Amino acid sequence: MVKVLIIDDEPLATELVSEYLGGFPQFEILGICHNGFEGLKAIQEMKPDLIFLDVQMPKLNGFELLELLDRPPAVIFTTAFDEYAMKAFDTHAVDYLLKPFSKSRFAKAIEKFLQLGNFAETTELIRHEETINSETANRVVLKVKNEIKIIPVKDIKYLEANDDYVNIHTAEGKFLKNKTLSFFERTFDPLQFVRVHRSFIVKINEIHKLEPYEKDGYIIKLRGGEQIPVSKTGLPKLKSVLGI
Repeated sequence: MVKVLIIDDEPLATELVSEYLGGFPQFEILGICHNGFEGLKAIQEMKPDLIFLDVQMPKLNGFELLELLDRPPAVIFTTAFDEYAMKAFDTHAVDYLLKPFSKSRFAKAIEKFLQLGNFAETTELIRHEETINSETANRVVLKVKNEIKIIPVKDIKYLEANDDYVNIHTAEGKFLKNKTLSFFERTFDPLQFVRVHRSFIVKINEIHKLEPYEKDGYIIKLRGGEQIPVSKTGLPKLKSVLGI
């Protein structure tokens, strides 16, 4: 049996997926979740082989949910918004069903999943290291111990590379995110954040001073007193956004 979870905040959509799955006796529905938090908990507890996942949901969207999973199951996205299609396939999703979808279109998605062969292996295909989602412009979602932490981007002071992770510095403290600094450089608004060094991205509004440091070098002093080095390649970008 293929174990399935349905994660969608629209009752009509979950009913439709349930009804269509009824035509495939080898699929077992483990449960239905109506928001991202419920879905995350259910995936961790039930370990499904396949999830039908909406993108826009309360509390935690579909892309954010996947980011929080170390070994996500195979995914078929179900959404009313075609603008997320490219992002969905960037995550190596099995398929992308645009609501309202027909029974025949649903069957094609199931066929794609079955054609993968050993469905357990599909978890190795789903990688989210550089997934860009629409919510990243406003917030960052991460795990702190066993809890989910949502950090509004407006609260971020600067980002610091830490091997394959990034330290996110806020007034509240430092938080570790399993992403690369390049990801945030591409994703964050360049009018609000600037990469000043291979290891640092700084929020422009947090900059208090730019001062010379040793030979031809510069450091940034933030409003909170932190000092950030500026590289030779970062200096022109910094001067450009500061208008100097």
